[in-house]
Amino acid sequence: MKHTTAARTRRAVIRLTTRVREGLEEASRRPDRGDISTTTVIIWVAAVTGAVLIAGTIALVIAKYNSQLAGL
Repeated sequence: MKHTTAARTRRAVIRLTTRVREGLEEASRRPDRGDISTTTVIIWVAAVTGAVLIAGTIALVIAKYNSQLAGL
């Protein structure tokens, strides 16, 4: 059992190492692969964070005033 786990781990490490090496070689051949820029990631994170905060605020207000809103 131990032998098969070690063999699987070794194969996984070899596959991962090969994939990383191939990725680095391609990056050196084609430096601009169309990756998302850091600015775009920051904008998306800020937008998602803002949406979650707004949704959370609405949920808190509804939870707080739920009994008063039920009579409307």
